[in-house]
Amino acid sequence: MLDHSVARFGSRTVLDFLGRRMTYAELGEAVTHAARGLQDLGVKKGTRVALCLPNTPYYPILFFATLKAGGIVVNVNPLYVERELCHLIKDSGAEVIATCDIAEIHARVLKVAGEMGVRHIITCPIAGALPPLKGLAYRLLKRAEIGRAPADARHLTFDALLSAKGAPTPVAATPDEVAVLQYTGGTTGEPKAAMLSHANLVSNADAMVVFVGGERPEQDRVMGALPLFHVFALTTVLTYSIRTGAEMILMPRFELQQLLKIIARTKPSYFPAVPTIYAAITAAAATQKVDLSSIRACISGGAPLPAEVRHAFEAATGALVVEGYGLSEASPIITCSPFDGSGKAGSAGVPFPGTTIEIRDREDPTRLLPIGENGEICARGPQVTQGYWHKPDATRDLFVDGALRTGDVGHLDEDGYLFIVDRIKDLILCGGYNVYPRVIEDALYEHPAVAEAIVIGVPDAYRGQAPKAFVTLAPGTTATPAELRDFLRDKISKIELPREVEIRDVLPKTLIGKLSKKELVAEEAAKAAAGGGERV
Repeated sequence: MLDHSVARFGSRTVLDFLGRRMTYAELGEAVTHAARGLQDLGVKKGTRVALCLPNTPYYPILFFATLKAGGIVVNVNPLYVERELCHLIKDSGAEVIATCDIAEIHARVLKVAGEMGVRHIITCPIAGALPPLKGLAYRLLKRAEIGRAPADARHLTFDALLSAKGAPTPVAATPDEVAVLQYTGGTTGEPKAAMLSHANLVSNADAMVVFVGGERPEQDRVMGALPLFHVFALTTVLTYSIRTGAEMILMPRFELQQLLKIIARTKPSYFPAVPTIYAAITAAAATQKVDLSSIRACISGGAPLPAEVRHAFEAATGALVVEGYGLSEASPIITCSPFDGSGKAGSAGVPFPGTTIEIRDREDPTRLLPIGENGEICARGPQVTQGYWHKPDATRDLFVDGALRTGDVGHLDEDGYLFIVDRIKDLILCGGYNVYPRVIEDALYEHPAVAEAIVIGVPDAYRGQAPKAFVTLAPGTTATPAELRDFLRDKISKIELPREVEIRDVLPKTLIGKLSKKELVAEEAAKAAAGGGERV
């Protein structure tokens, strides 16, 4: 797909990173050199290469270079704390990791990579990705915030990787071979890696092309405010752009005023984002001019889009919002609202091209349910994963009669629109990110005063959901909610930090003595309904 687009669109701009622009031809050349460099490091067919990078030109270069070298990309969130990095590196068996030189991230990655025996660490300097003057200013003003790697054979810079001579050795690959390990939490336990094949990723990009009405003669520009390591942006920004010859407008992280300035400068035609971002833009539009007139469609995903957020955003900006639905195990899109604005209120849209949605009985998943009846949402299509990396039991549980089980409850109407009414999965959708309660619970249990811990998602006006922790204390110990939150700060990411910690004398349990969440979920829902359980 990349080679085809480089041949077709060589002179077109493929990305804009804070004013630094790169053409398709330049991307193709950089990928070729990086692939040769990776092979010189020992990357071969099946080698896992972890990309722990914010949105910069380094990500698309190393993504495609890894695949061209025969490797498998392991997507890693740069905000992960040490325990999360350790799990992903150990579980994936990554032998090479690339990260940026932002000191906090760089030091954490180098420490974990060293402990886990990663063979090579590639440092990608932020200044080197910026326009020349901005790069110079960054080096001068951010000198104390720039990480530096040891000068040894294990560590190398991105420039050193690109200095490799010669073309990469061609590596044969079939469509069904794994291209990406995309980690997802599922219902229980530590994150699992969905194995996304080359065919999974290309087919979802192809389906998006069909869904938006085909390729257009003029070049599209896609706003990349979402991180490319997230599966939503992986398809809606990266692979869709490369597939169609579009231009990616990349931001290293979401910052509202910077985003609005970039939109005004670059005039994107598509804007994938999570509801939290649309809510922030709506708030800004109340006090300043927000011009989204260039955008043909804002694509909402990553979390349910509240109707009030959609209506307020469209009223404030005049932009059209379409809602998509999917999951990491489906690369990720399985349904989306039509791009002509003809969708139904409250619906997650219609099946993506080539996708079949089935509603199955929750008690007897082998039984298909009729139109209008609620059951577990299941999906079939070329974008569906083969299963989880090295987890055969979890893979078997993921499918029923060959259909992917989403873990969500909903129904189809007579026109084929999907309506999601409940979530089976025990995860929290926080600003478009999956937050896994067990990770937070495990960290709480490290505190000597914590006897029991339950974490649930509670309504949050800004992020959709936020984690809240309930704990009981061990006899003879003391701790305050503030102390427990402070205790968690270096053990979990900011996204995972509970909005609130509530200390109780007892926590609800099932008849067999297991901690039970449903009573707490009901309590918080009642508080939210009464107007006392939600805050920004």
